[in-house]
Amino acid sequence: MGHDEDDNDRKYVSKRDDGCPIEEHYFGRGRKATKKQKKLASAKDRSKYKKTDQDQLIKLEAQNKKPVNELLERGRVLSIVPEGILVESKGVRYNCLLRGTLKQDKGRDKNLVTVGDFVLFDITGPLEGSIAQVEARKTILSRADNLSRRKNQLIAANIDQVLIAASVVSPLLKPPLIDRYIIAARKGGLEPVIVINKIDLLEDETVDEGIRADEKELYAHLVDVYQQNEIQVIGVSVTTGVGLETLRQIMQNKASVFSGQSGVGKSSLINAITGSVLRIGDMVERTQKGSHTTTTATLLPLEFGGWCIDTPGIKSFGVWDLKQEEIEGYYSEIHACGSQCHYPNCTHTHETDCAVMQAVEQEKISIIRYNSYISLLGSLSQEHMRR
Repeated sequence: MGHDEDDNDRKYVSKRDDGCPIEEHYFGRGRKATKKQKKLASAKDRSKYKKTDQDQLIKLEAQNKKPVNELLERGRVLSIVPEGILVESKGVRYNCLLRGTLKQDKGRDKNLVTVGDFVLFDITGPLEGSIAQVEARKTILSRADNLSRRKNQLIAANIDQVLIAASVVSPLLKPPLIDRYIIAARKGGLEPVIVINKIDLLEDETVDEGIRADEKELYAHLVDVYQQNEIQVIGVSVTTGVGLETLRQIMQNKASVFSGQSGVGKSSLINAITGSVLRIGDMVERTQKGSHTTTTATLLPLEFGGWCIDTPGIKSFGVWDLKQEEIEGYYSEIHACGSQCHYPNCTHTHETDCAVMQAVEQEKISIIRYNSYISLLGSLSQEHMRR
């Protein structure tokens, strides 16, 4: 009998009639409390928030967000004025300012943004924006800052060619200035094209006969010399219209920048070609030199395709970041002849057995180009001494 009771007790302990474990029968009332305790313990357990998991979470969140660049508008700088930077994006023009963080990193550049730049910007208000980033420039035209010469003054960016504007008679042709522009263009990855305006004055009998004769000779000489160096020269006249159609063809579907000496008629040329009306100053009677009528560079769309940039006229032009030993390479005829000099490091200024100086004497190298080379070499020597 006792044996049967033991069996029944064992059966009762192991399993209830409904099949549930006896443990649940005895502790069923405490199940809710137990689950609550487990939940609290799990909440306090920080092991699941390991650094690697957090990094993964951040990475996943980042993938679901758009990159910062996609949140910004892309536009092109048309002009820079005291009021701000004029940027065009999708046919709309915004007056923009630079973000403070962008201003902190000028480096050797005098100006952080220039006409022709492609920029990314925030729209901060009606037709207003804040420039956050300047895209890498494909080409650049720049000059040494007039004041310090230690800063790079950007003139224009992302353009195809530099139209080096010059004139005959008023003002007179300045070959050294033209050559400096050619060097600056090639350093910046641009194609130089020389545009000589006012050629109608070469036949104007009201101009002094001696001046006309000298300018005629120099003009013909430069056309020949530059064409030998594969640099295109176009003679034009806004007054008669000569050469304007050729100039239009060269500018068509390209981004061009007009740059050159003050008073040569850059704005008049652009007006004649584009139909735009840019402010043109009166000639200064005392000096017969043009006033600096264009005060800031401006990017203009062309009806026949392309873009045109007008820039302020200058009196002098310093090539940025040009070393003395690099100058010869930009005068192809001097460089080719220089390999025959007695001394390998010949500067072609005073050395004996200099093949270049001999070629100049024999008129195989243009005396005009040689003097331009000497002038540039001398100006860099003076800059080096001042530093």
